[in-house]
Amino acid sequence: MGLRHSVLATLAVCLLSSTALYGKKVASCTFDTFTAPSGYTLDTVQGIGDDGTVVGQLIDNDKQVGVAFLRNPSRKITVFSAPQSLGTWMYGQNGTDTSDGYFLDSKGSLHGFTLTGSNFAQVDYPKASQTQLFGVNKSAALVGSFTTGTQTKGFLLVNGNYTTIAYPKQDRNYAMAGNDSNTVVGYYSVNWVNYGFFWQNGTFTDINYPGAKYGTALYGINNDGVIVGNHFSADNAYGFLYQNGTFKNIVYSGAKYTTAGGINNNGVVSGLIFFKGGKTLGYTATCK
Repeated sequence: MGLRHSVLATLAVCLLSSTALYGKKVASCTFDTFTAPSGYTLDTVQGIGDDGTVVGQLIDNDKQVGVAFLRNPSRKITVFSAPQSLGTWMYGQNGTDTSDGYFLDSKGSLHGFTLTGSNFAQVDYPKASQTQLFGVNKSAALVGSFTTGTQTKGFLLVNGNYTTIAYPKQDRNYAMAGNDSNTVVGYYSVNWVNYGFFWQNGTFTDINYPGAKYGTALYGINNDGVIVGNHFSADNAYGFLYQNGTFKNIVYSGAKYTTAGGINNNGVVSGLIFFKGGKTLGYTATCK
């Protein structure tokens, strides 16, 4: 996941442009693909650290439960399950050996966690019924969401202090990633349609892919202000890069569709490629 003042100023001007002016192009990407280890199926491919470590979730083919994974820069995949969990998801990776995510306990509650090396720590938003962590930056600031009653709100956790991130008058908010300046991206949902947001110092700016029938969700932002996300049509999700008012689609030749899960400070994107017939590949890609 700091932005220089000049970069922030440029980004702010671009973000405030009308959606009607946004351009749509296809990014030029060089892909490096990977498959699930034996006995597992790729479910999600999410964040990527600056060292190239990728995280996400696998399905155990025998037990049919979700387990987290880490794929290190040497391409070795390690499987991880939170203690006594019924399912584990991993979303964030900061490139300095800390990952985060959430797990499902036996009572049906979700709890956030961090994993630094082999050190596991549970993270629960105070008095919340559910907690999910989605992002972690180099200073170990955490981004996630919590649920109380019927409302889900995002949050930023820095040095033990929580800042709530909730789009005005919306009940379902998901803060998905933050960069090293604690600028956050995510989305809120209304009647099953998602709307992307950029949050900085308490101020929201909308970022939505033009014409997306079921909306937009933002999943990653790096220190240069490059954002990745997905726009939705029926059950399909299509990945994109966003910078300086322009959307660029992430397209893998021959695939049904391609999703984006994260981006690091070297501009490397991570995600999942879907083919007809159900085959999937994970990927990292350098895109322009």
